[in-house]
Amino acid sequence: MRDLEKYKGVIPAFYACYDEEGNVSTKGVEALTKYFVEKGVKGVYVNGSSGECIYQSVEEKKLVLEHVMKEARGKLTVIAHVACNNTRDSMELARYAQALGVDAIAAIPPIYFRLPEHAIAQYWNDISAAAPETDFIIYNIPQLAGVALTMPLFAKMRENPRVVGVKNSSMPVQDIQMFCAEAGEEYVIFNGPDEQFISGRVIGAKGAIGGTYGAMPELFLRMDGYLQAGELEKAKEIQYAVNAIIFKMCEARGNMYGVIKAILKRNEGLELGGVRKPLPALTKADEKIVEEAAQMICATRKKFLG
Repeated sequence: MRDLEKYKGVIPAFYACYDEEGNVSTKGVEALTKYFVEKGVKGVYVNGSSGECIYQSVEEKKLVLEHVMKEARGKLTVIAHVACNNTRDSMELARYAQALGVDAIAAIPPIYFRLPEHAIAQYWNDISAAAPETDFIIYNIPQLAGVALTMPLFAKMRENPRVVGVKNSSMPVQDIQMFCAEAGEEYVIFNGPDEQFISGRVIGAKGAIGGTYGAMPELFLRMDGYLQAGELEKAKEIQYAVNAIIFKMCEARGNMYGVIKAILKRNEGLELGGVRKPLPALTKADEKIVEEAAQMICATRKKFLG
């Protein structure tokens, strides 16, 4: 009987951490992991979109995972996104993730070339076979990957006993309902879009993985608590406030993850560096947006958490 409880709850997507030269900062990785442990989140999703995965090498991703696991083992559920744009590298990273003891691996479909569904299934199953003792989570993000998880492909993937769920980042909330209806209680469907946290949870998502959670984990944890208590109106009030913060962060000319890292430096004292090119760095004008968003987070915490 597989343990699905460890995936149910608030799981922030882990941010890429760089030093002043733009190399992976192991000190930053460990500090960010400790931060998440202290905040009381369920787990972390490592080397995904927020981790700037497509701009990092296999060795860099291994380094990140190693230092996350150094601090997180036994304290956080760790899901390692291992997809690279070829099967061999993806399998190598999957084997390494299993050797470190992660709870699950995850992968987007291959990008750029439009592959038939049987080839996508083979890609995912090859990756999963490289980590035969580790759960596998499908990452559905069609707006970036260029291909959507269809119901026939999902059915095919459920033939793999290691598949435990779907991280669904497609925008229609209905997709979560459809995946839940198809899979039943034996699988975990994760809500992806942060702006739809409560919508996805209400319609059936048992867990949630998001890129903005790290800037304000307490607010998502409180929303989660209200949902579990059946207090939807209270959860909705926080969701509206969180969305206003997200919209503010998206006003910057620089990349949103750069904004979040600057907020974490300002509000939490975390030194995580900037973002890797070709992602755009923050501009001088973005400093005002960072400050406004950081203040909005502090004010929202005070309002709803006391």
